[in-house]
Amino acid sequence: MPGSLEPLDLGVQIPYHFRCPISLELMRDPVTVSTGQTYDRPSIESWVATGNTTCPVTRAPLSDFTLIPNHTLRRLIQDWCVANRSFGVERIPTPKQPADPTHIRHLLTQSASNSNPYPTRLSALRRLRGLARDLDKNRSTISSQNSREILVQLVFADTGSESSELTHEALALLVLFPLPESDCAAVASNPDRVAYLAQLVQHSSMEVRVNSAALIENVLAGSRTAELRAEISNVDEIHQGVVSILRNPIAYPRALKIGIKALFALCLVKQTRNKAVSAGAPETLINTLADFEKCDSERALATIELLCRVPDGCTAFAAHALTVPLLVKTILKISDRATEYAAGALLSLCSASEKSQNDAVAAGVLTQLLLLVQSDCTDRAKRKAQLLLKLLRDSWPEDSVGNSDDFVCSELVVPF
Repeated sequence: MPGSLEPLDLGVQIPYHFRCPISLELMRDPVTVSTGQTYDRPSIESWVATGNTTCPVTRAPLSDFTLIPNHTLRRLIQDWCVANRSFGVERIPTPKQPADPTHIRHLLTQSASNSNPYPTRLSALRRLRGLARDLDKNRSTISSQNSREILVQLVFADTGSESSELTHEALALLVLFPLPESDCAAVASNPDRVAYLAQLVQHSSMEVRVNSAALIENVLAGSRTAELRAEISNVDEIHQGVVSILRNPIAYPRALKIGIKALFALCLVKQTRNKAVSAGAPETLINTLADFEKCDSERALATIELLCRVPDGCTAFAAHALTVPLLVKTILKISDRATEYAAGALLSLCSASEKSQNDAVAAGVLTQLLLLVQSDCTDRAKRKAQLLLKLLRDSWPEDSVGNSDDFVCSELVVPF
């Protein structure tokens, strides 16, 4: 509990009526239910979400599930926090209140109606987007109001012309929600919509391009059949647009996270991986690998391994001077998954090129692999390391060959 656990260790006693009866922690957003009892909003919402229909304290049935903000109690809690600031207690911020579902329905109706003035529709979408960003509760309410169908229609309302600001706002709001399979199929199976996405992902606005890439990833992830995914991944312009997004990590940090998710989703379609290679994905991935956060680094390395399984991809990665040294350096540095993907990519590269074998040995891969097979890494990573050790046997320094046999045959390594 932020701001309250530490003060307890310092001897500050939180008043009993400031604690949530469910979590027993300092309430940050106190709300009152129909029985008159007050709880912290996240706690009572979780209680109700798990199917409970009674008041946790009184056990009386809840006549309705309306949560009324207890502003008086919140102010008292805030005053208490300020009074105990010297003990390290931080003042809780005034929470934003969830939007009224009726208000959200009104905004959706405004944005969807062609009879409304253009500025009114645009303003409604912007307000909905703001609400969705403010609170997860608002996002859930918007999602429950048939919003995705409305937003898909708005984004693809006029695929034969230049995209408008209304389209861009609808797109920015749409990508905040996962798409059901039916909506994904409605996009992927429509050539005009796919072509429009290819146009949007190469838009002059970076925000539009990133949101388009997010929608592409959503559609690919939500499409059940390989045929539908291929309808998206078979378009050269989509690969080019997604790869170009990854080249702007400093100017637009969100581009890295969205871009690598979209590129990975595209590369999962085996028959169109050459299109990612042709779009410059190998060079871009190596140039930006150091800029990714942990989860995104894993996804980037998985994408590299996938592209290394394509002959042209393997050639393109091998031609980059930093590919092998970076992959060797990655082993045992980021995570078990990252190590597994890096070892897999190195195995493909070294299987295809003697130069890559020499580069790997020069970068210190032998030591890394010997450490890997003795580590707690995944069995798949160890199997790849074993194969790579055997492949590189002729490239090992003479004084290491004898000792290395012990590691390759060690009982610590899962047989393959």
